[in-house]
Amino acid sequence: MRDIVIAGIGSTSFGQHPNISARELSAKATAEAIYDSGLLSKQIGALYLGNFISGPLSGQEVLAGLVSNELGLGSIPATKVEGACASGGIAFRHACLAVSSGMTDAAIAVGVEKMSHAKGKEVTSALNCAMDNDADAPSGLTFPGLFGLVWRGYAEAFGATRDQVSSVVCKNKSAGLKNPLAHMGANLTNEEISAGAMIASPIRIHDCCPVSDGAAAVVVARADIVDKNKDAISVLASVQTSGSPRIAGHKNIYSFDATVKASEKAFNIAGIGTKDLSLVELHDCFSIAEIIDSEDLGIVPRGEGAAWAFEGRTNIDGDIPINPSGGLLSKGHPVGATGVGQIFEACLQLRGKHSNQVKDARFAMTHNLGGAGVACTVSI
Repeated sequence: MRDIVIAGIGSTSFGQHPNISARELSAKATAEAIYDSGLLSKQIGALYLGNFISGPLSGQEVLAGLVSNELGLGSIPATKVEGACASGGIAFRHACLAVSSGMTDAAIAVGVEKMSHAKGKEVTSALNCAMDNDADAPSGLTFPGLFGLVWRGYAEAFGATRDQVSSVVCKNKSAGLKNPLAHMGANLTNEEISAGAMIASPIRIHDCCPVSDGAAAVVVARADIVDKNKDAISVLASVQTSGSPRIAGHKNIYSFDATVKASEKAFNIAGIGTKDLSLVELHDCFSIAEIIDSEDLGIVPRGEGAAWAFEGRTNIDGDIPINPSGGLLSKGHPVGATGVGQIFEACLQLRGKHSNQVKDARFAMTHNLGGAGVACTVSI
């Protein structure tokens, strides 16, 4: 397997884009990534596009082919991949595999979603396609409901308080104010968060990531074809795992085995440990998710995630900065774009050019989780 790098990155802002299609968002981010890479379009040998719900929400599939055609990439294979909220991370892994295996010298991973134009019920219905609709959907469960159960289970096991979980919201929303690509940054107090509208007890409105549009792209290439003056980022590991698609398949409600296994494999492949990490961009679709993800990834001891957040140990200047981009809670969650967007943010950090720069950043981890824990990607 050849040494590979992220040679170029591109992203739109995440938020509301009422007058631009998913295809146009994707093409914009991808063109930016190709330009940033310094490579020629003819050197790109494959395109992988992560997207989840363009069909039900926009009536448009075959996005990968549309984007490839828009950019004039010729007859290269262009493939859409889907793994619910992990779609972008899976697209990135496929691009890494294509290059590291020698199938091509360079490949594009792009993620996109267009959601804000749809009504709330339509978005909820589309997102619920990520559930096991034979096992869990008949109960009427939605993803806020699922993570409400996760929170209750975690609090019962480890005694997490409302204020501890609110500290995740405060941290990530505040970080989003400095990120020009973020959808919804804010300075919030614990009192404001506790007074927010109830969504699925104990989850309130500020505990939920916003519905967003956006696209992000990266060019993965053979290390030896990239200009040595470019800010290329080495890919040490890109892992995909599967977990239970249904709630009853998990050992407990506050841990996703797919994340645990993906993290273990990624560290083993990369040859580094948790203490080597400079920062982590993880899947905080809800505030409680950041806490359990941090524990599943092995970067925070089991049962201490809420306390670490409350004590500031996951702040940008803490023991391990988590989501200095603002995370999904602040940056937004255009589902198919999220995984690639996390990698975009991590690359900016490793280039030393992020608006919320972590000092002396050297190693970064990204984590992208889909459905009720059915799909996960972790990259270093």
